Amino acid sequence: MLDHYFKQLNLDLKKQGIATPQLIVDEAALKQNIQHVQIRLAHAQYLKARLVVKSLASLDLLKLLSEQIDTQRFMVFHQPHIVSILENFADADILLGKPMPAQVVHQFFEQYMEWSTAKIQWLIDTKVRLQQYLEIAKKYFICLDINIEIDVGLHRGGVQSTQQFTEILALIQQYPQYLKLSGLMGYDAHVTKVPAIIKKPELAYQSSQQTYANYQQLIQKQFPTLWHEELCFNGGGSPTFSFHTTESVCNDLSFGSMLLKPSDFDHDFLQALQPALWIAAPVLKVLPFTQLPSMAVLDKLPHKCKALFIYGGYWMANYVYPDQAHTHVLYGRSSNQELINVPKNCDTQVDDFVFLRPTQSEAIIPQFSNLMLYQQNRFESWQTFRE
Repeated sequence: MLDHYFKQLNLDLKKQGIATPQLIVDEAALKQNIQHVQIRLAHAQYLKARLVVKSLASLDLLKLLSEQIDTQRFMVFHQPHIVSILENFADADILLGKPMPAQVVHQFFEQYMEWSTAKIQWLIDTKVRLQQYLEIAKKYFICLDINIEIDVGLHRGGVQSTQQFTEILALIQQYPQYLKLSGLMGYDAHVTKVPAIIKKPELAYQSSQQTYANYQQLIQKQFPTLWHEELCFNGGGSPTFSFHTTESVCNDLSFGSMLLKPSDFDHDFLQALQPALWIAAPVLKVLPFTQLPSMAVLDKLPHKCKALFIYGGYWMANYVYPDQAHTHVLYGRSSNQELINVPKNCDTQVDDFVFLRPTQSEAIIPQFSNLMLYQQNRFESWQTFRE
């Protein structure tokens, strides 16, 4: 089936006169993935969806998903993306996905004071960072929404003890004119990545949820004045989407990559989703076999593969077409003209395309100025947040 798909995609690219590397989103697969998400969320009314901008870094893509999934909640990891979201989504609710250096926050308000009342939850991981943010709030006479990063098992920083947590909450409570608790964020990607022989995913998820609940209860019991019904309890990430939509102490769920399903997200808990993201790279040269520099003696040996040199290469991606296409371990990699080997009987010619499946979307999308939406043999160009 995929063989036929890529042959047709190759023809359609050439019909359009396209001759440079392209990042392609398959509309049919994306639509299936959106429908799966819609169904899961419909059965998890306690959760509000939040789109991860870094993993879906195209304004057109985000607008489509925002409409289809009915959300204007976004998780943002890069300061320039904050402004792009605020300018294009009237009801945007932004949660920072990582703690920003204080200087970044300072520069944001220095340049964009008009957004001082926008719904932005600034993520903090330590009391020291909160103190830095407090000074910024004082300088600009603003009140910052503060979301606290808690460690629910990933061990990538964030609050790890009740002492740290209470010190942070006490500081927020002390300065209500400058700081407001907006919620918690507990990223739990470790749940599906820890080998099952060490800890089964179901048990790892239960453990992370219990940790999360303990912090929620601490707020209620020790800082009741900070507790309110609008608190955002964010969790997830694509790997644990199915867990949270079954049962969760969270009320806010982040996801992004799974909608395009790069290969890093090939695991049992996302089986219902389809790969929707491909790289197409033109073939520049076809040689009968791989010739290794200064090793002419090897030229006389039998060769099972011929060599293709492509336009570009060395992406965070795996070759998927032609079948059995692979890089050469001795010749090495190239981001300019990568050599790949294909079987001798492969009929790929110069100006044909080879196809790769990205391992991540967040690392690949910013490398291309446009996403090409592939729909019914035609292409629509979507601009990306290119870095």
